[in-house]
Amino acid sequence: MGTGPFAVPSFEAIRQAGYEIPLVVTRPERVRKSRKGPPPAPVRQWAQSHDLQLFDPASINDPEAIATVAAQNADVLFVCDYGQILSDAALQAARCGGLNLHGSLLPAYRGAAPVQWAMWKGETETGVSVIHMTPKLDGGPVVVRRSLKIDPHETAGELEARLADDGVAATLQSLSDLALWDGNSAWGEIQDPAQACKAPRLQKSDGQIDWTQSAAQIDCQVRAMQPWPTAFTTLKSEGRADTRITIRSLEPTDTPRAESLACGQIVVEGQTLFAAASDRLLQIHQLQPAGKKAMAAADFLRGHPHVNKAHFAS
Repeated sequence: MGTGPFAVPSFEAIRQAGYEIPLVVTRPERVRKSRKGPPPAPVRQWAQSHDLQLFDPASINDPEAIATVAAQNADVLFVCDYGQILSDAALQAARCGGLNLHGSLLPAYRGAAPVQWAMWKGETETGVSVIHMTPKLDGGPVVVRRSLKIDPHETAGELEARLADDGVAATLQSLSDLALWDGNSAWGEIQDPAQACKAPRLQKSDGQIDWTQSAAQIDCQVRAMQPWPTAFTTLKSEGRADTRITIRSLEPTDTPRAESLACGQIVVEGQTLFAAASDRLLQIHQLQPAGKKAMAAADFLRGHPHVNKAHFAS
């Protein structure tokens, strides 16, 4: 059961390992808002490329959907990046219930956006976990856990791709361990609820930069918002209309913020663009004005010589 790209490496590993896949359950196709329409979801595309039977109920917890899954007589439901929470009745549709591959070191960052929240909160390490599922969101016993260092320069999209690849080993190990489980004894490590924290689905508003944060916090936010919803701010310049600016890439410097500089104040040195955080200056490498393509800071400065008297507003 899956929909998004995080699931595909592990699903393909399951297929290549020779496990029988009687059914692939995925979310329904999105409604077309244009003639071209949205691209197929990654798991749907993967299943179609291997002629696997697809099932896309509006709700996996509807009795008819549960009956369809139960009719497969499957040993286990392997769930990753699916987008729906399975009820107890749905989990009972397979003999051994469900296994779920999740992109964090559970119980930390339970929810739909664990990779993004771990980066946004400044974690230096994250990983993947496979749990034996319960109806509680990401709350089942952990049967496999693998950790991974977060590169201080990577984006959430880049980290998610690395975690998806690392999830392959965890996936295959969990299925091997499942084959040895007697079905009755305790299996896995019970999660400590005191260590749990949530990672809800991101909203577009989460990308708005608060320049009163530290340089490190802003850097983490900008990287966590890539590729979606992206980090943004408002360029304010006297006598000119406000402009929404998407910040694509920046980097904290060692230069402390002078007391004379307000948070968000822009500093230009030659063809180099800086903005003041609460503690230090940030060098902005790439940005994108509304309605324009992403561009290097030097290219932006050539077309906006007035910005040395402007500031970014939170």
